[in-house]
Amino acid sequence: MDQNPSETTALLDRLRSGDRAALAALFDRHRDRLRRMVELRLDPRLRGRLDASDVLQEAYLDLARDLPSYLAEADLPPLLWLRWHVGRRLTTLHRQHLGTRMRDADREISLYRGALPEASSAALASMLLGRLTSPTQAAQRAERLLRVQEALNSLEPIDREVLALRHFEQLDRTETAAALGISQEAGAKRYFRALKRLKDALANLPGGGEGL
Repeated sequence: MDQNPSETTALLDRLRSGDRAALAALFDRHRDRLRRMVELRLDPRLRGRLDASDVLQEAYLDLARDLPSYLAEADLPPLLWLRWHVGRRLTTLHRQHLGTRMRDADREISLYRGALPEASSAALASMLLGRLTSPTQAAQRAERLLRVQEALNSLEPIDREVLALRHFEQLDRTETAAALGISQEAGAKRYFRALKRLKDALANLPGGGEGL
């Protein structure tokens, strides 16, 4: 959610008046959420060659080129416009580096098959649980990770994507609905249903659904 929409509006006004530096300010306002999006969807085989900063840097150049068209007909909220370009750049990088070795759909159940690169249920489960460090916590985390991934695999792909958008990328109801092309009511129902299923899957484990 945009915590200060008036600031975003002011930045758009600056862009329309020809102040190109406002694009950097707009991008920086949403950088953390865009980084989380990349970290969730970056293919594990590329993590030694690319990181989120590389993807964001290349996407920023795409945004600068597309800015005049966007200002002429802004049919997306600024965050979703930024996110669309970051996703498209990530897709291009996947193709450049992996080619025909793109993620095997049979290897893992993926998130919603939209325009963005797929994020596996394993990646989403890992992000949802965070990182525990002690030996006891590590053992608990391994079991919880398996249970969360099994629960995610049982969801419809679009439900997994709603979880990724709401819980990890921190899009609000309106942004999530716009990103998926569904109603806000439908998105909210899917989100709470998916969360309940995950919490039920963890209910008998130490810590239960804590953190979800």
